[in-house]
Amino acid sequence: MKRLSYEGVAVAVPVTVPYERYSIRGAHWFAAQAMRALLEASGLHKSQVDGLTVSSFSLAPDTAVGVTQQLGLTPRWLDHIPTGGASGVMALRRAARAVQAGDADIVACIAADTNHVDSFRQTLGNFSQFARDATYPYGAGGPNSIFAMITAHYMRSTGATREDFGRIAVSQRANAGHNPNALLRKPMDMAEYLRARVISDPIHLLDCVMPCAGAEAFLVMREDRARELGLVHVRLRGAIERHNAFTEDPVMVRGGWLMDQAELYQQAGVAPADIDILHTYDDYPVIVLMQFEGLGFCEVGQGPEFVRGHTFTHDGSFPHNTSGGQLSAGQAGAAGGFLGLNDTLRQLTGQADARQVRDARIGLVSGFGMVNYDRCVCTGAVILENAQ
Repeated sequence: MKRLSYEGVAVAVPVTVPYERYSIRGAHWFAAQAMRALLEASGLHKSQVDGLTVSSFSLAPDTAVGVTQQLGLTPRWLDHIPTGGASGVMALRRAARAVQAGDADIVACIAADTNHVDSFRQTLGNFSQFARDATYPYGAGGPNSIFAMITAHYMRSTGATREDFGRIAVSQRANAGHNPNALLRKPMDMAEYLRARVISDPIHLLDCVMPCAGAEAFLVMREDRARELGLVHVRLRGAIERHNAFTEDPVMVRGGWLMDQAELYQQAGVAPADIDILHTYDDYPVIVLMQFEGLGFCEVGQGPEFVRGHTFTHDGSFPHNTSGGQLSAGQAGAAGGFLGLNDTLRQLTGQADARQVRDARIGLVSGFGMVNYDRCVCTGAVILENAQ
């Protein structure tokens, strides 16, 4: 079946509310700051924003409906996207369809979370009733143990080593050194990565994201509207979304990107070799390698060889996660699913300052979210192009 293209959709005004390692502020405060920043940067009045998507773990029991009242918004199109690390690309994809259909003129996509220790622990316990019931009797629970199982399986299947995962973590720390919003900016080498303490074998401390509080946001509208408003923007060229792919895999070795990879590149009219910058969701390094494979940059199982053959800093052979990713910038809950998208917007519009990738025109962003017993079940990706 032929899919409707995303022609004419613009993405603009990347906003980051600075992350806080220890915060006493609630998610509502961060969402409000993100909305204020969107309005200030765009010159819009909030009455002109008639679409809203919200992603958060810690707004509960409020959802996007509650946020409309709290922020004094009156949208005619509304979406609550509870897909964690996939929420950024899915918010963009769904907002794009809304503006194409005329259901909204300008959509604000916002993700905001706090990092109260108690609320974060409750979040991990509530990801899935099935996951909790299946793992707790064995003394395991939460993402660290689940991704330790996935990582160990991937290492056995592909021959990946801790050094392969370390190449991702070390390069992202180098990128974070140029990102003023990153919380972990101190240089890190391979030796430091390898000697980090074990958390859940084979996962060590520097394989894990650091929970924090913060928010990310951007605007979606038609391209002619962005030009009318004088906003620097990028074009959406392609988007995919898939949930619970490859159910036959006993332990996750593939994600939904692989299932829809051909459609993504066909929509965009490009190939993997045309991508100038890639941002993958990076809650753990093993998932980065799976995304390299699933997005067609190498064959399934060849992630380790791909990592050994490239450098991943902003000035390397394969610019990747130039914000530092969540491994070094921090994971502000669901906002972590927006981090790579916003950094891609900055890269493609020449706003990345010291970490700017030279001549970056086409970027790919992938998302990955909602950990269950042996996998994450939500995947998506978008391809963006410089519109200047």
